[in-house]
Amino acid sequence: MSYTRPALSLTHAGALKALAAAVARAEEIRVPQCIVIVDVSGETVASLRMEGAKYLSMHTARSKARTAASINNATGAMAFEFGTAAGIASQGGVTTLPGGLPIRFDGVIAGAIGVGSGTGEQDFDVARAALAAIGADAL
Repeated sequence: MSYTRPALSLTHAGALKALAAAVARAEEIRVPQCIVIVDVSGETVASLRMEGAKYLSMHTARSKARTAASINNATGAMAFEFGTAAGIASQGGVTTLPGGLPIRFDGVIAGAIGVGSGTGEQDFDVARAALAAIGADAL
């Protein structure tokens, strides 16, 4: 029986490169976004609210990132009842809203990104651009 597992940690340089790529994609599609990048424990490593992005979307972007890190999967597919209960139990730390993706390298999670202020598909588009910029596994 093994008592360890492989672990990765996203560096601040990686977080900043991902953040810059997300901003560039948001500008390209002309949708100002709130972007939050967290480590595997859900702690914020980098965040930004672009001019014109909705203020409250900073809260949802953080919840999306924390949820993606926690479940090691994309947000938005949870059953409504489970998501609602988890959101209440976590005081808004968990959300069913689309726009959160885990950041994985060779299948090992290193953090997550949450994007908010556009439609769910726009949020995912911006998040995927961030993953591509740092060579993370595509989702």
